Amino acid sequence: MVKTVLYAEKLYDDDKVERAVFGSDVRVVWRNVDNLSQLEEGDCTEIDGLMVMRHAVTDEHFAKFPKLACVVRMGVGYDKIDRTAAGKRKVMVCNVPDYGTTEVADHALALALSLRRGIALHLESQRRPQPAPWRYVRDPLLRRNGVQTFGIVGLGRIGTAAALRAKAFQFRVVAYDPYMPNGTELGVGVERVLSLEALMEQTDTLSIHAPLSPETRGMISRRMLERMPRGGVVVNTARGPIVDVDALADLLKRGHLAGVGLDVLPVEPPVEPVPELLRAYRAREPWCEGRLIITPHSAFFTPEAWDDTRIKAAETMRAALVGPRPQNVITPDMF
Repeated sequence: MVKTVLYAEKLYDDDKVERAVFGSDVRVVWRNVDNLSQLEEGDCTEIDGLMVMRHAVTDEHFAKFPKLACVVRMGVGYDKIDRTAAGKRKVMVCNVPDYGTTEVADHALALALSLRRGIALHLESQRRPQPAPWRYVRDPLLRRNGVQTFGIVGLGRIGTAAALRAKAFQFRVVAYDPYMPNGTELGVGVERVLSLEALMEQTDTLSIHAPLSPETRGMISRRMLERMPRGGVVVNTARGPIVDVDALADLLKRGHLAGVGLDVLPVEPPVEPVPELLRAYRAREPWCEGRLIITPHSAFFTPEAWDDTRIKAAETMRAALVGPRPQNVITPDMF
C-alpha cells in the first residue's frame, strides 16, 4: 500500500531527491503554511508521515492526523515536538542526528578561537574611525590554548566532534554528560566530571552541546556562570533557552566573562524586546565590541549539510513507513 507523506514547508525548488528516495512506495504532498493549524482537513486525513523543520507539533496538531504514524524532524533538535502526545497516540517521532555534526562542531571552535585569539577584538578596534594602535592588545580574552580548560556540556555526536577539535588545538578538554556511558570519555581521550558545578569551576572556555529539555532549560544559570574563573568565554551552538542570556550580558559587562559566542537565542527569530545582549551587540556598545559574536542559528549550514538533511530525512521517513526498520526513533517508551 502506498504511503502518503506531507511536507508542511516550502524548502526546495523541486522534488527530485524525494522521488529518488521514496520511489513508488510513497506519495509526497507539498504545502507551505506558517503553522500546522493552517493545514486543510482534507490534507490531514490521509497523511501517514509528516515532515517538519521549523514547525512545532503539539497535541492539538496530532489530533488533526487520524492516520499519522510518523513525524520526522528534519534536524537534530526536537524540542518543538510534543513527544508525550506522540507517544499517547502511538505516533513515532524521529530526527536526523547526523546531518550537520561537523559543521556545528567547527562553528563552536571557530567562535571560541575567534574570541580567544583576539580576532574579533582586533577586527573591531582596527576598523574604528580612529583605529587602535597598530599593535597587539593585552586582554583577558587572549590566552594560550594549552593553559586553558575547554569544558563541554553534552558529549553526544556534536560534543564529541567539538572535543576532538579542541584537543587538536591543545586545549585540556573536560566533559560533563550525566547520560554518557561509563568509559565513553576514554575512547575520546578527554576527562570527565560528575557534576556541572565541577565542570564550571575549572572551565576557561565553555561550549554547550546539550539538547533542550525540561532538565537542561536554564541549566547554565547565573549561579553556574559565576562559578567559572574570571575571564572565561561561553559558546552556545545548542539551544538558546539552555543559557541565561541576561546573566551573560551582565557578567560580560562587568568583566567576569571576557567573551561570548552565540549561534542561538531563547526566542528565534528574535522579537522585541530583544535580549540586552543582542540590543547592545546591534548598537555596538563598547562593553561588547569584539567580545561578543552572534550568528543567526547558522552553525549547521553548508550546502553539503543542507543536502544531507534532505536526503537523510527522506530515508528516515521511508525506513519508518516502508521498512526495513525504523531508525533515529526518539519517541519515549514506544519502539
